[in-house]
Amino acid sequence: MSDQTRFVITGGPGTGKTTLLRELEQMGFACMPEVARLIIQEQVRSGGTALPWSDQEKFAGLMLKRSIESYEQTPRSQPTFSDRGIPDTLGYARLIALRDDREIREACDRYRYASPVFITPPWAEIYETDSERKQNFAEVVRTFHFLTRTYEECGYPLVEVPRVPPKERAQFIVGHLGLRRCRDL
Repeated sequence: MSDQTRFVITGGPGTGKTTLLRELEQMGFACMPEVARLIIQEQVRSGGTALPWSDQEKFAGLMLKRSIESYEQTPRSQPTFSDRGIPDTLGYARLIALRDDREIREACDRYRYASPVFITPPWAEIYETDSERKQNFAEVVRTFHFLTRTYEECGYPLVEVPRVPPKERAQFIVGHLGLRRCRDL
C-alpha cells in the first residue's frame, strides 16, 4: 500500500532535482535530501570505501539502508517530496549489474510512494560534474533510462518534469498534483 503523502523526484545525476526541491521547500513543502550524496560526503570525510567509484556493492547496501531510514522519517501529515526513492537503489543495482538485488526488490515492494513519480530528464545545458558527481553526460542519459524502466517495473506512472527554470518546475509539480499550498493534500 502506498502512502499518498510521499512523493519522489528522480532522474539522472545533475538534472536539477536538488534545486527543484529547494524551490518546493520555499513553497512550504517538506523535502527529504538525496541519501546517495550524503553517503558520498560522509564516506569521503571518513576515508570510507562505500563509494560508487570504489566499492559499488557496499555503496548500494548503504543506499538501501539509508533510503529506508529516510522513508521512515518522512512526515506523513503533509505532502513531502524526496530527492530519489528506494527504487533508485534498485536502478543503481541494475546499472552496476549487482548479482543479488532481492533485498532491494523486496524493499521496493514494501515501501511504496505516492503516484505519480516525477522524473527529471537529462539536460546537457545544466549538467556539471563536481567532487561527488563524476559521471559524464552519456552516463547521465544511461542512468535516466535505467531509472525510467525501474520505476515503471515497480508500478509507478512517471511524469517528466519540463526543462524550464526551477521555480516553473516546482509550479508544474504542485499544479500537476492539484496543490496550492502544503496543506491541500
